[in-house]
Amino acid sequence: MEGAALLVCALAGYAWAGQSWWLLAALILLPDLSMIGYLAGPRIGAASYNAAHTTVFPLLLLAASLGLGNAMAAGLALVWLAHIGLDRAVGYGLKYVSGFNDTHLGPLGRASERSRVKLCRV
Repeated sequence: MEGAALLVCALAGYAWAGQSWWLLAALILLPDLSMIGYLAGPRIGAASYNAAHTTVFPLLLLAASLGLGNAMAAGLALVWLAHIGLDRAVGYGLKYVSGFNDTHLGPLGRASERSRVKLCRV
């Protein structure tokens, strides 16, 4: 729910700011390039992914853009926040160094299915 709320608020702010929807479509997956860090191993991969998927940096960018009156930077920050909200809404959380599928929201994929089955049997 929290991720969905972030997504909706970021998109509402983006619309209110009158930013280009083409730009949003072009940039919405840009933070996922941080997964390239996994080529250097799980520790660097998790660090790069988490740096691109924490709300701290886009919120700082948004605050700076509002303070400086820079609409383009505000739009980029809102796209970034929308991406993070979308990821959280579908279950992609911040990563642990133990593996890409281990997140602060719980396991992804088959491990997630096994834990749901266990919960249903209880």
